[in-house]
Amino acid sequence: MAASAAEHLANRVDGRHPELPETTAGTLRLDIRADGHTDHWYLTIHDQDVDVSRSSAEADLVVAADRAVFDRLAAGRAHIGSALLRNDVYARGDLRLLMSLRRLFPGPPDARHPRTCGLIGEAAR
Repeated sequence: MAASAAEHLANRVDGRHPELPETTAGTLRLDIRADGHTDHWYLTIHDQDVDVSRSSAEADLVVAADRAVFDRLAAGRAHIGSALLRNDVYARGDLRLLMSLRRLFPGPPDARHPRTCGLIGEAAR
């Protein structure tokens, strides 16, 4: 079973992320709504390191959505950019940080790296 957004944020996001551009720096607040309550997750990104805490402080980017949307992101079944275009998420602030969030959530569970796919095609020839 896929992890919930809260489990993903608590257990897999905190720490170093070499896939983030070295120049990425800022703060993000994720507002996860469920059952009339909002959970706040605060991410600080600097030098490819991400610190995760629970805070409702102002951030450079605030992203809000229902828990189900964030759970789909954590499971790799949704893309943050597509969710924004469908109005599944609300974002306010520095939208350049939004794509950093994409790198902190997993891709689709059945996805393969393009280089691996290329090697498979070469072996078949």
